[in-house]
Amino acid sequence: MVPAWLWLLCLSIPQALPEAQPAELHVEVPENYGGNFPLYLTKLPLPRGEAEGQIVLLGNSGMAAEGPFAVDTESGFLLVTRALDREEQPEYQLQVTLETEDGRVLWGPQLVLVHVKDENDQASGHQATATVNISIVESTWVPLDPIHLAENLKVPYPHHISQVHWSGEDVHYYLESQPPGPFDVDTKGKLYVTMELDRESQAEYLLQVRAQNTHGEDYAEPLKLQVVVTDENDNAPVCPPRGPPISIPELSPAGTKVTRVLAEDMDAPGSPNSHVVYRLLSPEPEEETEGRAFELDSASGSVTLGALPLRAGQDIPLQVLAVDLGGAEGGLSSTCEVTVTITDINDHAPEFTTSQIEPISLPEDTEPGTLVATLMATDGDLEPAFRRMDFAIEAGDVYETFGLKWEPGSGHVRLLLLKNLSYETAPSYQLVVVVRSEAELVGPGPGPGATATVTVLVEKVVPPPKLNQESYEASVPISTPAGSLLLTIQPSDPMSIPIRFSLVNDSEGWLCIKEVSGEVHTARPLQGARPGDTYTVLVEAQDADEPTRRTVVTLVIHFLKATSASAPTLPLVPTRHLCTPRKNHGVVVSGASEDTDLADGHGPYHFALGPNPTVQRDWRIQALNGSHAYLTLALHWVEPREYSVPVVVSRNNRMWQLLVRVIVCRCNVEGQCMRKVGRMKGMPTKLSAVGILVGTLLAIGIILILVFTHLTLARKKDLDQPVDSVPLKAAV
Repeated sequence: MVPAWLWLLCLSIPQALPEAQPAELHVEVPENYGGNFPLYLTKLPLPRGEAEGQIVLLGNSGMAAEGPFAVDTESGFLLVTRALDREEQPEYQLQVTLETEDGRVLWGPQLVLVHVKDENDQASGHQATATVNISIVESTWVPLDPIHLAENLKVPYPHHISQVHWSGEDVHYYLESQPPGPFDVDTKGKLYVTMELDRESQAEYLLQVRAQNTHGEDYAEPLKLQVVVTDENDNAPVCPPRGPPISIPELSPAGTKVTRVLAEDMDAPGSPNSHVVYRLLSPEPEEETEGRAFELDSASGSVTLGALPLRAGQDIPLQVLAVDLGGAEGGLSSTCEVTVTITDINDHAPEFTTSQIEPISLPEDTEPGTLVATLMATDGDLEPAFRRMDFAIEAGDVYETFGLKWEPGSGHVRLLLLKNLSYETAPSYQLVVVVRSEAELVGPGPGPGATATVTVLVEKVVPPPKLNQESYEASVPISTPAGSLLLTIQPSDPMSIPIRFSLVNDSEGWLCIKEVSGEVHTARPLQGARPGDTYTVLVEAQDADEPTRRTVVTLVIHFLKATSASAPTLPLVPTRHLCTPRKNHGVVVSGASEDTDLADGHGPYHFALGPNPTVQRDWRIQALNGSHAYLTLALHWVEPREYSVPVVVSRNNRMWQLLVRVIVCRCNVEGQCMRKVGRMKGMPTKLSAVGILVGTLLAIGIILILVFTHLTLARKKDLDQPVDSVPLKAAV
């Protein structure tokens, strides 16, 4: 064992030793070689890619090698140029480097030891006698105990670590290190370490010290020395590379494993220097809350979920402190970071923003396809796939009158009318609309689905007033005085609801209409009107009880030439017969006149009904050709009787009037007028039958009066007699 004072002495001696060298090359050359020269000995391990350097060969003295050795620059082989003599020099120590022109070393030095192999070239066939003196001394070449050197030792270098000693003379010491290390030996056998050691780079070295004579021969087996580099806490824990975020589903129970932070410490395994413990830095516990969101095992670095619930969508950075020395004071530390993402699960059922929709009124004539209402639902989940909803009408639509339409992924659903409404069939609806998540719900209590109730009231539609014509026309001479009745606007059903009439856009103020009767009169003389012109106004008919229900028809006034005072009225056109209900029959009216003044001229005849509103309601006239017109019934039913229909005829700005006599009778099955038949013989007339019946009843009445009078007188006589005079009932 080395004494303690020797260790202290070694630590106090500074000495700079050269850096570790590459392993020596050993080459053997036979002496007195008789072959060709140069003789290639070995290929030097020159580095590749250093073409800019030059090879420098040095001998034992450090000067340029002269004589037998050289290096082939192209092949990198060491060669000898002449024969060698072992007796002259048994061994050559060469040094090869690769240097730049300015002397900077690119590679090396590489030591090459060349041994000259002996041949039997001395004292051939002769004998010699020599005297050998042998001295026996104590052997000092003893094995060495292992040396423990602390890494990163802060002492002057070279630092003495041990010593060997060969008891003989003329000894040379050589040191070898496996693997090569910063060690050296001097001529006195003192061993040195030349620089700081790093245990993490190399924890042990095996040194071999040789004692050799001047011929390079070992006196004894080399001594082996084990150098152990002891650990210091010079390495902080190294955190693993920061990877992608770790995904944890929301609502995961407490204790769920999140990750494991495993920091690596390069100090000696199993020592306190590499004993790493962990501490959670963030997230810190929230104020006024119990428990943490994450729990950390300080020994293993395992991170698990705590009792505090987490929300979906959170990205939580975890900071974990890794400390060596078991967490003791003075330990080195590193902060490890991990990001945890809380992923969404489908744990929220969709809900309507409004569960009750106020009653919606729809008229029963609402067109199918009409939008009734728009409902909105929300979903608390984050993932779009979990927010997709499905809607359905769950109750209240027995006749499938309504339908739903929505866009996938949208929270809006439209309630549409699919069929016609009927107040009599269903005056109201209470539609229950349900919304559910398309994806399966997870988590506690997903529920059956939220509902919204939509109340629909059906409004009964009363049709607007219906008039007997869709449009009205009247032909009026421009000389018609104010107050003249032109026509009457009447409802198609006289027994319908009361109607109030009014005129619209009577721009000239020529007309007026009676609000209740619908009679249209001239309000003032038709000044400014010209024959052939037309004047159009609108007639509005309103329901007297509901003014919003109204009907508008057009009234066209045709202005005729003023009637001449000298124009005679033509006689009645001969009688015609038409039957009712109306058939497809009419009366042909000729425009020709017997008055030569009226008949003269050229051009077609024009026909129009007289201005009487009743005539214009009951009759229609249309031209057949330039001289005749066709008069027909306008109504399906006209009271059977004789009519005089005024027809206004005009030609060449002259106008006259015809009275067409038409007898309207009932139609028989053949579409002809039914005729009255004469009285049959032997049958009483209606008048005689009534006389006979009245006479019979009168006779019966007289007889009844006489009978009642007689009975009354008889009863009075009996009451006037005394009581004793009344006969007793005979006993049997």
